[in-house]
Amino acid sequence: MTFTEHLNELRVRLMRCIIAAFVGLLACYAFAEQLFMLLMQPLITLLEPSGGSLIYTGLPEAFFTHLKVAAIAGLFVASPYIFYQLWMFIAPGLYEGERKYMIPIALFSAICFVSGALFGYYVVFPFGFQFFLGYASDVIKPMPSVKEYFSFSTSMLFAFGFIFELPLFMFFLSALGLVKHATLRKFRKFAILGSFVVAAVLTPPDVVSQCLMAGPLCLLYEVGIWVAYLVEKKKKPKESPAEEDEAAEAKG
Repeated sequence: MTFTEHLNELRVRLMRCIIAAFVGLLACYAFAEQLFMLLMQPLITLLEPSGGSLIYTGLPEAFFTHLKVAAIAGLFVASPYIFYQLWMFIAPGLYEGERKYMIPIALFSAICFVSGALFGYYVVFPFGFQFFLGYASDVIKPMPSVKEYFSFSTSMLFAFGFIFELPLFMFFLSALGLVKHATLRKFRKFAILGSFVVAAVLTPPDVVSQCLMAGPLCLLYEVGIWVAYLVEKKKKPKESPAEEDEAAEAKG
């Protein structure tokens, strides 16, 4: 494919992703209120005992937040198809034997992404919000705005969704022969340091949130090492019958 053909292919794939996301938005907008309350629930649960609540300071703020919630939910619903389109854009540069991984990779990409978001929602949010609300007092009352909470929570969900893609990314690189499990093990200490740096950049400036991101990231890196090892083991050519006979004679 020429450079122009690659650009045209990219344009087609991106248009399909946009259409899929728009269809997901329309499907999820019917449940926008329920999705909005589901997103807000981790913070509302902690605010209710103290009589706190979420507020909005602009008249259209609540409406646009509901619309954004439906858009984010639509992205998650359409994520298998979106990941499939993105991986298929890469497929022409692969060998025929490597293209068979595209559909499983697209499926597992969506599963890993959603799993990371669920981990952030059910594990990180309660600890993180509890930490921030711990600074409330009789003088300082927490009254977060809907807009700020939506921006914070969605950025965290996407951050955890993308870091859970790490083992799959390492599998892809191993399948292409670009990395070896021995190399990944050699650079483990740098990966651990990088995990905490990434967590410091993507999470709020508190130790709890950073550890809750850096910990799984380190664990996912270890999983990626084993994935790379299994890929290399599967790709290792088997010995021919003559080589097996020679090996048996050598042992004898």
